[in-house]
Amino acid sequence: MSSPGSHHSSSDKTDVEDEPTISLSQFYPYIRCPLCCGFLIDATTITECLHTFCKSCIVKYFFYSNRCPTCSIVVHQTQPLYNIRPDRQLQDIVYKMVPFLEHNERELMCKFYNARALEVPKPELPPPPTAGVIQKPKKDSIPRPLLTVPSVLDVSLLLDFVGAEEGICNYKPLDRRYVRVSSEATIRHVELFIRKKMELSPTCQVDVVCGGHQLDHYQSLGDIQRSVGEDALQDGLLVLHFGLLLPSTP
Repeated sequence: MSSPGSHHSSSDKTDVEDEPTISLSQFYPYIRCPLCCGFLIDATTITECLHTFCKSCIVKYFFYSNRCPTCSIVVHQTQPLYNIRPDRQLQDIVYKMVPFLEHNERELMCKFYNARALEVPKPELPPPPTAGVIQKPKKDSIPRPLLTVPSVLDVSLLLDFVGAEEGICNYKPLDRRYVRVSSEATIRHVELFIRKKMELSPTCQVDVVCGGHQLDHYQSLGDIQRSVGEDALQDGLLVLHFGLLLPSTP
């Protein structure tokens, strides 16, 4: 006759055997980044559509576009980084589901900073529980953006490359068409930015046009925006068309 304890043990064993197992790959659509196809690291969610990516992946992506990589919704006309938030709950789930992922990521980060003689950032700790009554957030409180832009950067540019004169071919594509700068910046600053990003020859001439008017180096973006008006704006962006020319011969 079996004892009550042994009978209970047999029942537990049966329950474990009957418990269904689920492959980790079935959760891939929810725990992998659509951009790098790796497991989510610093999971970051777009507030407009709730699609989630690695923080580094989505920040780099927004250098080139202001739309969600998954559904193409416009995240923000000029500053899509305003509308992303860290998703720590999802990141905790990913770390629990994928063994050693958090440990390996921490080791890689330490190697990166140590190789550059930089201080390794400390892990972000959750806020300590508060004793007593829990204060509810105010209804009129506005969530702070993940990355903030100084108020001095008050002009948003769309740099539209219209082409290069025949004979000019050694240049890189401009990978950042959307730029936010100070209204005090001049066309000369814009030209220097274009030259650096496209790795242009010093002899190559950059002509910048706005609203059908060719611009001079000394003109500030604030003055241009005020003088040209709505004709130069597209969805709130100041559109500057620029082309590459060969140096003029006397």
